[in-house]
Amino acid sequence: MKKITKQTYLNWYKDMLFWRKFEDKLASVYIQQKVRGFLHLYNGQEAVLAGSLHAMDLTKDKMITAYRNHVQPIGMGEDPKRVMAELYGKATGTSKGMGGSMHIFSKEYRFYGGHGIVGGQIPLGAGIAFGDKYKGNDAVTLTYFGDGAARQGSLHETFNMAMNWKLPVVFIVEDNGYAMGTSVERTANHTDIWKLGLGYGMPCGPVDGMNPVKVAEAVDEAIQRARRGEGPTFLQVKTYRYRGHSMSDAQHYRTKDEVEEYKKLDPITQVLNIIKEKKYATDKEIEAMNQEVKDLVKECEKFAEESPYPEISQLHDVVYEQEDYPFIK
Repeated sequence: MKKITKQTYLNWYKDMLFWRKFEDKLASVYIQQKVRGFLHLYNGQEAVLAGSLHAMDLTKDKMITAYRNHVQPIGMGEDPKRVMAELYGKATGTSKGMGGSMHIFSKEYRFYGGHGIVGGQIPLGAGIAFGDKYKGNDAVTLTYFGDGAARQGSLHETFNMAMNWKLPVVFIVEDNGYAMGTSVERTANHTDIWKLGLGYGMPCGPVDGMNPVKVAEAVDEAIQRARRGEGPTFLQVKTYRYRGHSMSDAQHYRTKDEVEEYKKLDPITQVLNIIKEKKYATDKEIEAMNQEVKDLVKECEKFAEESPYPEISQLHDVVYEQEDYPFIK
């Protein structure tokens, strides 16, 4: 695995803080009805993405996830201004304003969505990996889903095929404790979701999802296994979301005390504490990073606010037939 250095911690702090503040701004403009529809925020789960990105080769590896999907493409390299514009439904967005919150997509940076169907991305992730194996691309696909999606039948079909074909895919369940508002304890007779991999002989195990180092180590091991042609891995990354399932969630299923207890494990605070302990940055340098994050969030908001809405003609322009489609004679 790439060495975790002083710069790694500084990057993690700045990136995770930006993702958090970016989504805090989204929550604010959602209340103002500038962002419509559903809005599922990632607050608290940032270490999962930060650790994964450290283990990935961003020149070729791919990522697919569910609808809690705003900050992942930013981490992969997409312009955050375009992501915010997409949430505003503007023509400058990643899908020209036609995807919205639940369907962020970036072909250029190998981020394949953003899927609203619970568990729908699980077989798609295996399909992307199949394509890479078929073409000999030496790329690995990270396929994320929630603890609720782990109960979908398509997971079992996908696990079976992925193991049978030794596909270069890493399956990661972001277990934040609640499938919408239903705790894991109520959906199965055990909470060790990772054990679902045992039935297929798939390497699997639990990971501390509040610590980017632990995530990076586990994901790196899984990616290296996939690159060697040894097939998939299934990781249960145990994390926690500080906001509700979506902005419309009243959160009656958990107490404020529970949320506050998990905030003591906040991955941003954990990383900041290490930066301070090891004297990787002075208070002045940390404040400068904080200000840089605030300024970038303002830039994103300004860009989205000032961008135009799509023309009606775009409804027709984005439906096309590829004349040189390579797999049909």
